[in-house]
Amino acid sequence: MKRTIQNERGMALALAIVALVIVGALIAGAFFAGTQEQRVGENSRYSQRSFGVAEGAANYIIGHWDPQVFNSRGFYPADSVKIPISGVADTVSPSRTGRYAGYVYRLNQEQYLIDITGQDSTSAGGGAALLRRGGGGRERIGLLARIKPLVVDIRASLTSGRGDALSGNAAISGYDHTPTGWTTCNPLDSAGNAKAGIRTDTSMSVSAGGSSTIVGTPPVIKDPNIADTTFTKYGDVNYSQLVARATLNLAGTNFSNSIGPVVTNGQCDKTVATNWGDGVNPSQPCGTYFPIVHIQGDAEINGVQGQGILLVDGSLSVQGGFQWFGITIVRGTLKTAGGGSADAHFWGATMVQDSTVVGNNQITGHANILYSKCAVIKALDQTGVVALMRSRGWVQLY
Repeated sequence: MKRTIQNERGMALALAIVALVIVGALIAGAFFAGTQEQRVGENSRYSQRSFGVAEGAANYIIGHWDPQVFNSRGFYPADSVKIPISGVADTVSPSRTGRYAGYVYRLNQEQYLIDITGQDSTSAGGGAALLRRGGGGRERIGLLARIKPLVVDIRASLTSGRGDALSGNAAISGYDHTPTGWTTCNPLDSAGNAKAGIRTDTSMSVSAGGSSTIVGTPPVIKDPNIADTTFTKYGDVNYSQLVARATLNLAGTNFSNSIGPVVTNGQCDKTVATNWGDGVNPSQPCGTYFPIVHIQGDAEINGVQGQGILLVDGSLSVQGGFQWFGITIVRGTLKTAGGGSADAHFWGATMVQDSTVVGNNQITGHANILYSKCAVIKALDQTGVVALMRSRGWVQLY
């Protein structure tokens, strides 16, 4: 005979407890899944904001490129520039939404890698509470950029908008020269690829007296296309924009023999306004310093040296053995008088909007203007700003 339990008291409680456990587990699982989804969403948001910080910082570096900081560095892996630059404590992003840090690496003569890690403000300052919620986010990106040098129309050692007169032992040469002591230059251009000695307007005269010489291919070329824009327009950059890039802005004066490199504690002291680099001694600390020097008005210089791009709003009078390595652009008149043991006043390319007098009857000295492809290239590379690569210029780093 089958027996049936008649007393079932307590079963409802047991079933209720089981139901509560099951429902609680479901609710806990839902809360856990929801929390995880929230953390994933928050981290995605932090990651996107951090990416924006890194991208904005990289673009800011490109837009505020300082050639004196970046362009003279050694090639990777020998050298790099830490971001933020030493001595600058503020790493807040331009958008004020986070913080950033990284490095700028020089890959070759013209190409750079900007390696930046960004972190949004919440992630950067969240502390332990943020760690418990998922840890925040950070993003690291790399941008490839390359030097965008000026486009200067150089067809002669000396380009002049007016007449030119040489005397004494002065010499103008359109043949390629390597400055004395420069060991990192490419081979010289062949004689068949030489520039003209002087390029001037068709209506202007060129005279050479005494023992002066003009050589090149041809020695003198008269070009009807020479105009004011020849001296004030360099591709998509004009003279005023180039002046705005100047490393040194100086009032026109008689600099006498005060121009020259300054080394303090073994480092090139770029805070000294009369330090214009050291082209005579390229292996010394100031040998890689190529400033853009802008002189407002007329100027006189006697002796010593400099390198880079020299801009003179007025006229320039050079005496003694002063040497300049790079590009010279004079809006007024250029007058030189040789002297001393240095034979060359200008290595590179010289452009004078008004008339030129070279030699100034100083028979005892040399006043030379020599074309140098190496000096021109170095001056343009060391003073150029950067632009993003047109393609394949961006990558996300991990």
